[in-house]
Formats: sequence, structure tokens, C-alpha cells
Amino acid sequence: MQKLNRRSFLKSTAILSSGLIVPAYLKSCQSPEDRYDVVIYGATSAGIIAAVKVAQMGLSCILVEPSNHIGGLTTAGLGATDLGYADAIGGMSRGFYQRLREYYKEESIWKYEEPKIVGANDTSWFFEPSAAMAVYQAMLQEHNIPLVINERLILGSNGVKKRGGSISSIITESGNVYEGKIFIDATYEGDLMAMAGVSYHVGREANAVYGETLNGIQKVRTHYHIIPGFVDPYVEPGNPRSGILPGVSGEDPGKDFEGDDKIQAYCFRMCLTDVEANKVPFEKPEGYEELEYELLFRNFEAGENRIPWLPHMMPNRKTDTNNRWGISTNKIGINYGYPNGNYAERASIIAEQEHYQKGLMWTLANHPRIPSEVRGEVSKWGLAMDEFTDNGHWPTNIYVREARRMVGEYVMTEQDCRRVKVSDQAIGMGSYTMDSHNVQRYITPMGCVQNEGNIEEGTGGPYIIPYGCILPKKNECDNLLVTCAVSSSHIAYGSIRMEPVFMILGQSAAIAAGMALETNTDLHDLPYPRLRERLMADGQRLELDTDQFPALPSDAEPPKERRRIGDEPVIENGCMVRP
Repeated sequence: MQKLNRRSFLKSTAILSSGLIVPAYLKSCQSPEDRYDVVIYGATSAGIIAAVKVAQMGLSCILVEPSNHIGGLTTAGLGATDLGYADAIGGMSRGFYQRLREYYKEESIWKYEEPKIVGANDTSWFFEPSAAMAVYQAMLQEHNIPLVINERLILGSNGVKKRGGSISSIITESGNVYEGKIFIDATYEGDLMAMAGVSYHVGREANAVYGETLNGIQKVRTHYHIIPGFVDPYVEPGNPRSGILPGVSGEDPGKDFEGDDKIQAYCFRMCLTDVEANKVPFEKPEGYEELEYELLFRNFEAGENRIPWLPHMMPNRKTDTNNRWGISTNKIGINYGYPNGNYAERASIIAEQEHYQKGLMWTLANHPRIPSEVRGEVSKWGLAMDEFTDNGHWPTNIYVREARRMVGEYVMTEQDCRRVKVSDQAIGMGSYTMDSHNVQRYITPMGCVQNEGNIEEGTGGPYIIPYGCILPKKNECDNLLVTCAVSSSHIAYGSIRMEPVFMILGQSAAIAAGMALETNTDLHDLPYPRLRERLMADGQRLELDTDQFPALPSDAEPPKERRRIGDEPVIENGCMVRP
């Protein structure tokens, strides 16, 4: 194995998807002994913010990205920022959205519509993927951040070297060794955390584990994004012997409120446009099979009349298009093996999701079994030609809504999000709805198809995120901070897992790392009052007004019945009674 040298660094630095080059300026950040103060694994939104903050503190750092794409979901189509309460977002996270507002003040940026700034006060919360990429690359260049891409950690114990309870180095598949004093795992998957032997959880905990009401299996409470009519699950309707349609599980979904090892569905956040000069029409993917979309056809034939997508409008007549309604862009149930999967297994899941989603868009725009009004609307749209130009205009990252979650010094739960519990060691705030997408699609006792797992419960205001949720247990690792795969329950993570919050945690992790190095203090022993002082001075928002936002008690009793949106019939036993 070899340490990273300047030649291998230059070799692994590449042109990114916006066409700009991140220069390999190592002199200002590389320590003489080739050992960095901070090694950051994952150039997600959190990783970039952490790297910039480390550099601002005058410490040496390197940003190691396993893919060829930087910025995570912020540059991969998620331009409709999940805010909650905007005033809870401060520091460098807010600064990113302020820079986007400045970016859009340049009239030449507006090629396909008249200039308009979408945001509040001095921020722009809605943006194109290329705009986010331009801002992030400018930040990296301004601070001479050394960045290496396509450098994947060796999965397994050989990928992380430890001395006692401390990580000494990480090793990538190329044989490069990155030595550091403190490490930050900024990946969505929590790969560095897991390879370092830190405890984590995959799936949904039972409600009883943390005294919650919204965790675990939720067949009764799931009442959004369900299948509203009677959709038969069998290849030959009414004949179980004919086999089950693709996309439906024949397994027992489990009992309400019990835990499982399943995770919420993923998708790609597509950037679409209806501007003819910039539109790439949806194409039927190679290997397309109609049977893959039989559920979709039957759902429309059972009375569904809504277009199954959520196209948030972005600048220049583009969209951030997300999953919506019962059968949409989420391919439910294929991603259970993703969190602990090896790279080949993950690539297979990603390819299956991409193939399904591309086929879905072609089907909605062209197939004769789709209602004509739906076909007419969807066919107006296509992939934006000027986005993701190095990836066939398809988003570069799948939306990993949830993978591993650390079990660290402090586990955030539903009670934290509702302010029933309020930590006295805040490093940031969250506020978005506790949001889980569907987890499984099963056959109900009535013999029809239904979704399970979608939960959307408001927090009633901002809440505190404590320092302990980015810290592993000290006896497991004492020089690691985790910014995305944070220590929380499934349902609490549904609120925390938003890009602005990841940026907040990236900044706070970097400041904690800097303080630990400056004072020669273990991360776990930092005096919180001094950390808080530094965070506040750096613009983080940590003050919670409990008078304005009191505790929001949870309703332990789920609803007794579910209804379709509007004045539709009651759904009994998981689906509407067969007409």
C-alpha cells in the first residue's frame, strides 16, 4: 500500500459534472509528514462544508470522495430544499443558500425564463443541480481544498487501521493510505463508521425500544401515498397460482409497531423541463417489460386519476421531481441490502432503480393503458439537456434516504423531535416533518395490494440536535465524527436527514475537531460551554424558544381508519372493497 502523493492526487482529480475543475492545491493544506489534521470521507454537502471549515481554521485536511460526483443530493437533483422552519438554519448552511441567491442575480444565468429569485430574505432555497455544483466548486477553490474522487474505502476491517480506540488511517481500493488525527464520516451510508467498528442500526426499531409511537411497522397509520383502489396482486387477476406481480411482496408484512430490518424506498430526483430547446424526451429503456408496470396500469384502471409525481419548479423551467402517490418513482422493496451491501451489490440496486424509473417515465408519457390526460401532461416534459451532461442527463446520485444509522453517545428519538426531551448540548437544530417513505408493498387480507411505511408527522417547530448524536461511543472510537449516518431512531432520522441539516452538522463537526486539536483534548471530553461559544460565534443557531415552540405530545393511538384524499370511500383492511 502507498501513501497518497502529489502525482496520484493529480491523477485522481478529474473534471466534475459541471465542467469545472477542482484544482489540486495541496501546499496550503498538506502537512509535511503527509498526515492530515482531519480526513473527511465523503464529499456530500456535509463533507464539503466540513472541509471548508477545517481549512478556514488553518488546519490541514483532505476530502476523499468514493464516487466521481461531489455535493451529494444537493447537486444531484434535490433542488427543492426541505426546510421546515427556515430560521433554524444558520451558519455555513445558510451561507450556501445565500450564495445561490447571489448566483441567480446574474441575468445571463436565466436562459429559459425571466429572472426571478425564489427564497426568503437573503437566501434562495430552490435551484438547479448545476447551480449548486458551481457554488460548491467555488467554495472548494477559494479555500484550496484538496479533493480526490473515485477513491472508495476498502470495505471490511482492512479499510480502516486503528490503534487502540483511534483510527490511524483509511485505505482505499487503489491502495492509497490517508493518515489523520481526526476523521469525519460524511457519507450517507456510514461506511467509514461501520468499518471502524462503530455500532449502528439498519431498519426500523420497534416502538418499544425508545418509547416511540411512529416507529416500526405502521400498516394502520400509513395513510398517504397508498394505493386508493382495489388492485389485484396476481399475474392473472384473482388467481394466486399465476404468481405475484413484480413489485409486490408475498411475505407477511409483520405486526404494527414491531421492528424490522427494512428501509424506506429510494429514487432519483429527476431534473425535468418542458422547454423544447432544452428537453430530452423520455426513452424506452433497453430490456423494458410491460409486466413491470402492470400495477401502475391496474391502479389507473381502479380509479386513480392523479399523475404519480411531484414536480417542484426550479429556475429556468426545470423541476426537482420526486415520488408521489401510491405507485410512483420509488421502487419499493429493492434496496434492503443497500446499507450493508458491497459496491457491486449497491451498483446492482442503483441500476435496477434507474431502469425502473426510466421505464416508468416512458410508460407515463406513451403507453396506451395510461389515461390520455396523464400521457398528454407527462409527454410535455423530458430530461433537462443542460444538466448531468456527463451522465446522459440522468441524476448522478440515487437518493439514499436512509442507510446505516449510528448508535452513538446520544440516540435522537421522536421525543427529541417533539421537544419532549431537550438536550443541553446543542450543535444545531432540525425542524422538518418526521418523514418516512414507504418501506414495503404487500398483499392485504382482502387480497389486494397496499403500501406500508409512509409516515409524515410534523414536529411543531424546531428542535435541538445534540453533540452526542455525531459521536460514536467512546469505547468504540474516540477520533471519529459522523455527520450524515447520525445516531438516531428511524423516525427521528426522517426529520434529521435533510441537506441543510447535514451541512449544519458538517460545520459543527469541523469546529469540534478543530477545538480538540487546538487544545489536545479528546472529542468526547470537549467542554461544551466552550464548544457552544465557538458554534454561536460561527453563526450556528442553537437557541430554542420553548415558549414559542413548546413540547408536542405524541398521539399514542393511531387512526382507526384511512381515507383517500378528499371525499373518497373508507379503505377497509388495507384497501377499498372490490367494486
